Amino acid sequence: MYTYLLLQLVGLVTVMAVVGYAIYLLIRARRSSGRKLAHGTSRRTTSRRTYVSMAVIAFLGLSVGGIGAQNYPIHSAVPLTMHAVSPDGNPPSLPFANGVDFMLKSRNFAKVEDIGADPNDVPAPISRTGNETVTFNLTAKEVMAEVAPGKHNNYWTYNGQVPGPMMRVMVGDDVVINLTNDKRSLHEHNIDLHAVNGPGGGAKATAVQPGETKSFQFKALNPGLYIYHCATSNVGVHNTHGQFGLILVEPKEKLPAVDREFYVVQSELYTHGGVERKGLLLFDAKAMMDGNPSYVTFNGRVESSPRMKAKVGETVRVYVGNGGVNLISSFHVIGEIFDTVYPEAAIGSEPHQNIQTTAVLAGGATIVEFKLDVPGSYLLVDHALARMNKGAWAVLSVEGDEDPSVFKSQSPPASARSGH
Repeated sequence: MYTYLLLQLVGLVTVMAVVGYAIYLLIRARRSSGRKLAHGTSRRTTSRRTYVSMAVIAFLGLSVGGIGAQNYPIHSAVPLTMHAVSPDGNPPSLPFANGVDFMLKSRNFAKVEDIGADPNDVPAPISRTGNETVTFNLTAKEVMAEVAPGKHNNYWTYNGQVPGPMMRVMVGDDVVINLTNDKRSLHEHNIDLHAVNGPGGGAKATAVQPGETKSFQFKALNPGLYIYHCATSNVGVHNTHGQFGLILVEPKEKLPAVDREFYVVQSELYTHGGVERKGLLLFDAKAMMDGNPSYVTFNGRVESSPRMKAKVGETVRVYVGNGGVNLISSFHVIGEIFDTVYPEAAIGSEPHQNIQTTAVLAGGATIVEFKLDVPGSYLLVDHALARMNKGAWAVLSVEGDEDPSVFKSQSPPASARSGH
């Protein structure tokens, strides 16, 4: 239990003893510098050997202390089957050699103009009644894109977007997943779907090296909204780089019809220098382990202009996921009350009614529905509101006629006009 502490103490004491003895020799040499030495040549030889020996002892002391004080890679505590080469370093970070290698190889990465998945890109509701075999083709791609203007991040993606494309199937469908790893990738990737009943959610069956393609098939047994993500070691590293998405398994009786559906997934980025840093953002594994993200975003980046639009009188449904890897989201729409919430995206149990804020667990999801009564701009937020400063917000822009019976601005205040 005390081995590494003892090694540090031995190393420290050894180095301090060598330094102390060196200081003693220097003081003694100064005091005797004016005296004539009877055996000068022999004395100089002995002194040289002494200093060489001291240097060797000091080096050994530093080495022993270094062994006791060394940091271990970020996957040292995960199951043995999940150990892998990843941006660790001592301390866990991006090592200099890996940084140089990355700079040389990343020039081949695709440059994505807009990494954020379109929240309007939701597959149409399933109209058929019978089951089918449904096939999805996904490509794991490592790309470069901006998380905010002038701030460039290396994203690991499905199909070059964050989150990956939303998938939609029906209970009883046979689902085929074909996963290709882009030949320009630097890492192995795979896919684990929480909708799968089977080992690893498909991760082992789809472990693909750069340039490879693998596939597997599963039957969708349980209705619900499920996260999918890369489960290649180190899993947290792959997820926080952007490899996640949602798959909806519709029930046989279908979900109630709504006017519009949106697709939003919250996630975290961990980068050196925090939110202030510009230029190329390097991954900070220590920050990930401490759970202190530089960015918390909806759909992979800080929003620049509203992409969700609706009209007064419409009912909207938002499929909300949390790609993690640390934070629980307190999902809220400022100025709206959720008429219906499927807690933890459970379909089959009784939904909740009239909810202000709902929890979205890391690696989990929820479904919220609400009717729009008044025009304006509505902010989607994580109501741990400090995260808005890190990018956790998006805008739903609503057009239409005002309804003063629901909401109106009064000036002067009503109490003043009534004489109170």
